[in-house]
Amino acid sequence: MEYTRRSVLSALGLGAFAAATGCSAAPSGDGQAAADGPAEGEITLLTPIYEGSTGKQLLEGKLLPAFKQKNPNVTVKVDYTTYAALNEKLTTGLAGGLMPDVVMLGVGWIPPFAHKKVLAALPDDLGQRFDYEDRVLEPCRYDGKLYALPLILDTRIVTYRKDMFAEAGIKQPPKDWTELRAMARELTRADGSGKLTRVGFDPFSIDLRQCWETFLFANDGTLFDESGQQVKFNDDRGVEALQLFLDVIKDKSGDYSFKSAAGQPSTLAQGRSAMMMANNSLWVQLQEQTPELLKEDKVGAFMLANRVPAMFQGGTLVSRSATTKHAAAAQALVEFLGTPDTILPTAAQRGAVPGVQDLQTSDYVENNGFVKLALGNMDKARSEGGTPAWMEIREKIKTTLETAVVGQRTAKEAIDELANQSKEAISRL
Repeated sequence: MEYTRRSVLSALGLGAFAAATGCSAAPSGDGQAAADGPAEGEITLLTPIYEGSTGKQLLEGKLLPAFKQKNPNVTVKVDYTTYAALNEKLTTGLAGGLMPDVVMLGVGWIPPFAHKKVLAALPDDLGQRFDYEDRVLEPCRYDGKLYALPLILDTRIVTYRKDMFAEAGIKQPPKDWTELRAMARELTRADGSGKLTRVGFDPFSIDLRQCWETFLFANDGTLFDESGQQVKFNDDRGVEALQLFLDVIKDKSGDYSFKSAAGQPSTLAQGRSAMMMANNSLWVQLQEQTPELLKEDKVGAFMLANRVPAMFQGGTLVSRSATTKHAAAAQALVEFLGTPDTILPTAAQRGAVPGVQDLQTSDYVENNGFVKLALGNMDKARSEGGTPAWMEIREKIKTTLETAVVGQRTAKEAIDELANQSKEAISRL
């Protein structure tokens, strides 16, 4: 089967990039290199994590030497990137025939790349080596096959200020959106001129796509059907999830301009929000920037709930290329990276959730309140993606939903537009 540079990039959501750089044919076989024989040779690892000097020291100073000790005939070259650049780097490499042997991908990314036969299927029994929650392995599979192992997870939860709740006489977190909206109004503060000084609820300091998906899941909605060919989010549950944001803004208990600036303390830490949607990594940020809030037990967290309790699950998965010349070495590295001994320090370095339940009793999990909440409730986690067209669709979600948040469209109009865009992307598969 032959792919052109333009067709590959377009199918994976980078048509504009291809148009800007021209196109050249690059072959890609349907067959996969078998991971038989001895693990040997030089392989490349493409990773969007292990950033900065501390991340590099962990990977190259600790983890890879441990791998080398077990696999002395394998040399690993590391190619560092970011999640913002990962899709483009992968698709450009695919078009040029320069795919890494082992690659770390985001949750939701397996169907698009497995559909294009970029990834090699892994032995299914690797999904039984450790204690995996079923919801964690779901985004590692495509068309009934296992293509990745979970490394670390990133969840979206609701964090709140316990001291502000106590001041308002609120004893329990909200059990549904009706209570959430009422509490947000009660917790909001404004100055004498009516200018907001504290929002009751800040859903906008995390990515709008991921935030809306969290609300969709808590409304017992889903993005696509099991085949990945039919849009499912354009029903009442998807519209209601977006409408909640508009209602909070209408109530003046939330504001799209109230966002945490990059590198700065969160609105929750600053006292500018009483409740805030957050990544579990916020715990580490609080430890570094405002440790007194944790020491004085002023911050808590809970799962969003409406029709059902639900938690968004993102994260990093590790796969091997279907075209590697050193399949045994590449698979050995995938298996090594998917072990608790590798996962634990990787999660701790980032404030992430370990991808295996085996680590639930580790000191790291026990001493990180947000990670402990997340890992203990992975049965309620839901993942984004679910269609081979995801890489194109995901880039349209935030900008389309934003038109409703800023008042240019109704919630239903924005969801309908997103559904139409998604159907068009799926039709091009």
